[in-house]
Amino acid sequence: MHILTRLAAGAAALAILAGVAEAKEWTTVRFAMDATYPPFESLDPSGQIVGFDKEIGDAVCAKMKVTCEFANTAWEGIIPGLLANKYDAILSSMSITEERKQQVDFTDKVYNTPPAIAVPKDSKIAGITPEDLDGVTMGAQTSTTHANYAQEKLPGVEVKIYPSPDEYKLDLTNGRLDAAIDDVVVLDAWVKSPDGTCCKILGTLTPDPVIHGAGAGIAIRKEDTDLRDMFNKAIEEIRADGTYQKINEKYFPFDVYGS
Repeated sequence: MHILTRLAAGAAALAILAGVAEAKEWTTVRFAMDATYPPFESLDPSGQIVGFDKEIGDAVCAKMKVTCEFANTAWEGIIPGLLANKYDAILSSMSITEERKQQVDFTDKVYNTPPAIAVPKDSKIAGITPEDLDGVTMGAQTSTTHANYAQEKLPGVEVKIYPSPDEYKLDLTNGRLDAAIDDVVVLDAWVKSPDGTCCKILGTLTPDPVIHGAGAGIAIRKEDTDLRDMFNKAIEEIRADGTYQKINEKYFPFDVYGS
């Protein structure tokens, strides 16, 4: 019995030591971002990633005292890339949904803004109810909560799926779509820009908690609980010390964090 007890104790000690040895020391964090989603993330003329999410990433990295790297990554395949260890986190306006949580874990929310519908300025569409939108051809980005909402909640709508917002914006501008659905901030920034003069916001939709989740957060692998906790602490700190508000005010005239 004494020998067995010692063996068990030795095995437990080895397991603890192995766990300590395998624990990752986060000195560098690699972020993936789909930089086609202004004002949250986009590329400037020099090819650098800029936007609200990028500055939030810089701010949390400063709090965590780590070096952060940001890579432009196509939205389609961004979660598989995380699971394949091509990067450590996704900071790209990704909604925290139960469907995604089957594959990845999330931090607390970074922001929470509602979806909206944009149409050409001369559109005859009267409103945003399913009845108003019956027979409409609507563009949405692939693998997004907005595409899911249109497909599930707007049965009379023909939903056309696009790899990025740039493609649906082009088709809406050229009359190949009747409408588009996306985050209200993204659509509002577009229709107020020179590229979006064709169009207007038709209306803002009430988020569906099941489809849209609790806001957008940072996605990480499920096993990286220490990284999640570091992010959450840093998000709390930048909210408390005014850093978040300064970044918010640079991009938006209202609080995007939400209630």
